[in-house]
Amino acid sequence: MLTPVSGNEGTTLQSESPSKFNARDFRLSPGARAAAAAGTAITDPVERGERYKPGASEVRVNPDLGPRPAWMRVSTPNHGKLKELEAQVHEKKLNTVCESANCPNRGECWSLGTATLMILGNICTRSCGFCAIKTGRPTELDLDEPERVADTVEWMKLRYVVITSVDRDELKDGGAGVWASTIRAVRARCPEVGIEVLIPDFMGIEANQQIVFDARPHVLAHNLETVERMHRTVRPQARYQRSLDVITNAKRAGLVTKSGMMLGIGERADEVPVAMQALRDAGCDVLTLGQYLQPTPAHLPIERWVTPQEFEEHRATALEMGFSKCDSGPLVRSSYHAEGVISPDSPLRDVVAQAIGEAAAAAMDAAQEIGE
Repeated sequence: MLTPVSGNEGTTLQSESPSKFNARDFRLSPGARAAAAAGTAITDPVERGERYKPGASEVRVNPDLGPRPAWMRVSTPNHGKLKELEAQVHEKKLNTVCESANCPNRGECWSLGTATLMILGNICTRSCGFCAIKTGRPTELDLDEPERVADTVEWMKLRYVVITSVDRDELKDGGAGVWASTIRAVRARCPEVGIEVLIPDFMGIEANQQIVFDARPHVLAHNLETVERMHRTVRPQARYQRSLDVITNAKRAGLVTKSGMMLGIGERADEVPVAMQALRDAGCDVLTLGQYLQPTPAHLPIERWVTPQEFEEHRATALEMGFSKCDSGPLVRSSYHAEGVISPDSPLRDVVAQAIGEAAAAAMDAAQEIGE
């Protein structure tokens, strides 16, 4: 049970007693649990559900992987601007996925004065095999975070912001209430800023998803991450169809939809277009494809380096499938150049710009009513 606690740093919710939720309970895939119960030996690591476990000392290395190719090298960041933004984010006691997930584009994005803000803390209740964010049992919920996010967006003078979060499966609403409050706080403070949200699946609970949809972000993203066969290994607490359903539900709510996948984590070449088509059929408008990078030696290893040519082929395929926009390249990440949806050459520019304008007008009307 969570109870409000007030202090010098704002209002949080803290556990009165230890939560029964334990991320360790979800480490084995259903197939792996069934095989273990039957005493059946499974030799394929994917079918076995083999993946990273928090605290594991095992080092996972692909001996056949060559050195990092030239196209995977990133430019040196502008350290002055980087440090300035770091200080602001840390002062507001916020988290960024740029830091928590060791994003390779952090230097470029932060030197340009942009960042992807991460809400609901920096401890995730899930333990995906590709992700550097800490897994554990969160102990509090920060109710003042939405206003601090709005403060930071205003200070950075952004015209487009991406907000993401950890999974909070231990909460009844999965954190949806804080999500909605954050969207509304940013819009009230900066009504002309485009708001893109990269949300979790809320364990498939549509009522919680709807709480976020009703806050009307301009772009609703939820990542599929990998092909169907790899889900047990890469995302053992997620479900392939559940993620597709999030996209469908968001599209039905009238939102611009977006999803992303990593390549080079063990998928077969013929599986990628199948997953892309599944996303398109689910109602996905924007697709991102990027190279998987192993965050620590204990995480899932890189299976192969995907060439820029292959990424370009996938991009062409995506556009043929009917995606409005596809960013596909070795260094592409979910929020990398996300503001491209409002660029002059984007086919979604008018739709998103109209949504931003309508939301800005509604926010101004609401503020005027309060003033009266």
